[in-house]
Amino acid sequence: MFIEIFIIGAIILFIFFYTGKINSEKFVNDNKDLFYLLKENDYDFLLYAKYGEKVYDPNQVFMKRIRNGVLVTVLLICVFISDLSFVNIMLGIICGFLTFKMQYLQLKRFYRAHLNEVDSLLPYYLKGLEILIQHYTVPVALARSIEDAPEVFKPGLKAMIAKIEAGDSSVQPYMDFAAMYPVRDSVRMMRLLYRLGLGEQEKKHAQLVAFSKSVSSLQQKAREQKYKNRLSKMESMTMVMLVCTGGGGMILLIVSMLMSFSSVA
Repeated sequence: MFIEIFIIGAIILFIFFYTGKINSEKFVNDNKDLFYLLKENDYDFLLYAKYGEKVYDPNQVFMKRIRNGVLVTVLLICVFISDLSFVNIMLGIICGFLTFKMQYLQLKRFYRAHLNEVDSLLPYYLKGLEILIQHYTVPVALARSIEDAPEVFKPGLKAMIAKIEAGDSSVQPYMDFAAMYPVRDSVRMMRLLYRLGLGEQEKKHAQLVAFSKSVSSLQQKAREQKYKNRLSKMESMTMVMLVCTGGGGMILLIVSMLMSFSSVA
């Protein structure tokens, strides 16, 4: 009976969408300001961290999440239309919300699995940028660095360069970049980079030396974290091996004792 109701509900929903009685895209677009309240603060960063420049518009991807959640909710309500109750409506809303959250949770898992790798991208990018700054001004060096920058940073760098070229000489473009990529020490390094761009030519060498030391320190932190993660992984594997070896030994001991008791009996 449930399968028949599900099929009927799916057919009715398809007819509504096909005839335009229900326009999910129009509904989502009309209420996008409200839906943006559901957007996670680190969503754009996580999306760029996994897909890099392949992400054309994070907001567009987010709205697809909203549409998927709405469709699942509506579909389940149609399925329960013959026995509609508060519980069934709440079940549909919960399933729709879980569908909406699914991609974000997957991005979170990816970031946790590649945490040190993503965090280490910034200091190594800044090291290459440091070489360019020795020959060019900071805005020019930033523009020239885009081609060789990690994929994850390219959208943010292009946005930052566009704001600087549009005449924004404040620290805001740098802070926007740091907000887009909240990796280790990104805010501090962007402030240093901004100050380096403001410095007079005769003071540039001293400021560049200070910037270089900060980048080297950041690289050292990334290496230490990498070794720490490796050590933790090795300790976990060793513990698993010890438990398996100890457990196997105990099982063999118990089996041999049982066999001895059975032979005595």
